[in-house]
Amino acid sequence: MARRRLGTYLHAKRALLERELDRILPPMEGRTEKVQSAMRYGVLNGGKRLRPILTLAVAEIFGVDERQALVSGCAIELVHCASLILDDLPSMDDAQLRRGRKACHREFDESTAILASFGLLNRAFQVLQELKGKGVSQKAIRELTLLLTAAIGTDGLIGGQIIDLESEKSMDYATLEFIHSHKTIALFLASAEFGCVLGRAGGRDRAAILQYAKPLGLAFQIQDDLLDALSTPEKIGKDVNRDVEKTTFVSFCGIEGARQLNRELIQSSIASLAPFGKRGAILEDIGRFSLSRRS
Repeated sequence: MARRRLGTYLHAKRALLERELDRILPPMEGRTEKVQSAMRYGVLNGGKRLRPILTLAVAEIFGVDERQALVSGCAIELVHCASLILDDLPSMDDAQLRRGRKACHREFDESTAILASFGLLNRAFQVLQELKGKGVSQKAIRELTLLLTAAIGTDGLIGGQIIDLESEKSMDYATLEFIHSHKTIALFLASAEFGCVLGRAGGRDRAAILQYAKPLGLAFQIQDDLLDALSTPEKIGKDVNRDVEKTTFVSFCGIEGARQLNRELIQSSIASLAPFGKRGAILEDIGRFSLSRRS
């Protein structure tokens, strides 16, 4: 029942997000068509859209207008897709595949991919300003903007990426957790907190949502490590065994250890939703889905 409910929910929300992303991305026209095409290529490529769906699901708990949550979630997704383009570059992970297609820099070229990533980041912050016309206060827009900049900055994605690049194969657990709390968890936290800001959630409710999102984000990363070690490019749509020369949760804990840690994280995540009762059902389903996803 829960699996069917989540499947229906994810299908409906992804359809909404795809239409909205298509709307907010620049059209391919004029002398800048190449970079606009690369921006659209990097976004409209069948992503799971889990981060913006998290924004939508949290917003629903607090009765937020779906149009507000949709625009906010798309801003998050643009940032996420921009980070994937950069992550795949030869100077970073040097990936060949992303979501079952050639990585952006391989479909176009490296300089165009970099510019496309910057274009997506720029568009994300433009999109947040559209919320004023949808009934969101300037104070809330400012808070959303600050949350997103923090998630990207040296205390977020950029900080995690630089430590990841500088780390050797052998690292301790604290360093491994630092990397992914910044690279992965920061954007999960921002996605969930966006819903709280839009819904004017109280301090206790907001804390509970963040206590849900943090272990969820780490579990998501661990599942990525498991898929990298156990799956194939055909199944997950991207390169595998990319991290064979680096410490991951799988190399640190072993396959079964990583799976057990994942289960414990999701149990902790779901337990944080107790104050919301039935209103938290979809978030619970998303937590369980993260353990069984195959891509």
